[in-house]
Amino acid sequence: MVALKNLKRCLVFVLLIGIIMGMNLDRAFAMHHEKEKKAIVIACFGTTYPQTLVDILDIKETIKKAFPHFKVRLAFTSNIIRRIWHKRRGNPRYKDIPKEIIDVKGPLATIADLQDEGYKTIIVQPTHLYAGEEFHDLCSYVDSLNQIRTIKPKYRPFKKLVIGRPILGMPGPQHDYHEDLKAAAEALKCDVDLARKDHAALVYMGHGNEFYSTGVYIELQEVMRKMYPDVKIFVGTVEGFPDLDYVIRGLVHYKVKKVVLKPLMIVAGDHARNDMAGDSKDSWKNRIKAKGIEVIPVIKGLGENPSIRKILIQHIKDAAKDNGIEL
Repeated sequence: MVALKNLKRCLVFVLLIGIIMGMNLDRAFAMHHEKEKKAIVIACFGTTYPQTLVDILDIKETIKKAFPHFKVRLAFTSNIIRRIWHKRRGNPRYKDIPKEIIDVKGPLATIADLQDEGYKTIIVQPTHLYAGEEFHDLCSYVDSLNQIRTIKPKYRPFKKLVIGRPILGMPGPQHDYHEDLKAAAEALKCDVDLARKDHAALVYMGHGNEFYSTGVYIELQEVMRKMYPDVKIFVGTVEGFPDLDYVIRGLVHYKVKKVVLKPLMIVAGDHARNDMAGDSKDSWKNRIKAKGIEVIPVIKGLGENPSIRKILIQHIKDAAKDNGIEL
């Protein structure tokens, strides 16, 4: 009988110890996560068109849901676009525009704000399509901030400040950009299906760059042609090669009679509405029409495509894993 009572006392004691230890572990876990404030900066070129903000805001909401323990902020890399939104402050025409757009900042200021708020682990994820001028500049910002050294290491502004790769990947051995091209081609299946349904070719207008090689656009075109051999697919750019003349030569060569024309850009902004589908004789739409080809413009950015948003989420996950950041 005495032995049984002693056994009960031991069991109660062990249970109490377990509860206390569990509470301490929970408290330690909570304190750890409270100290480790982490954030994601979505770096977009930006847009001045209110109706195209859906592309950017959809990306932000998707990323917020995918990473609920991270603070998520938007940044626009275009100085001109930021200034335009700032000038619209107080204008009743834009009263329904979210404050985060009206007051949008650049990547440097956004990162600085987060650091000032106690976020020392930050992933910068660009929405740029490829590793061109804008992405290079963004990398320079991040690299420069990571060069800050303090006398006492604990006072360094960042524990981890890293950058994810663009949608079509980037040079280097860590992540094979050919796999990124394949993922992008798969994500664009909905556009191919639309062209197929209309018995049309698919023509993309990308932005491109006059200073950096834009060969990745041609590579994407070839990947898509192999993946979807029953649809004629052409990729051109506003700047650099392949240009519109290249696209038109291909359309004429293959005797194409109808095309679905889409922007290969995150937002369907000024380039899509004017350079691509505008009414001027030099727009892509009218120059293709001049060859006797029917044109079906689709004014939708890649940001509206859920599969493209999944690519951005995966690139954030990869950046975290590569740099030892717990998600």
